[in-house]
Amino acid sequence: MRHECKCGGTIPAGRWDIGFELCLECGDWTARQRVFTVAPGHKSNYHLVTNLQELKQLNPKRLNDG
Repeated sequence: MRHECKCGGTIPAGRWDIGFELCLECGDWTARQRVFTVAPGHKSNYHLVTNLQELKQLNPKRLNDG
């Protein structure tokens, strides 16, 4: 069975079988549009940060607002 991407490109059967609904070119473009920051926590794990305010809260030496 032939699977087509939104752009009209062909999605390989193996890629479709594992759940991808985009061709390689569209998948690459989509992945480059998403931006994340990974910050190390103080004496703990790494944190995936998608919000700037959350990143500011992770800094143990931040100045108090006020």
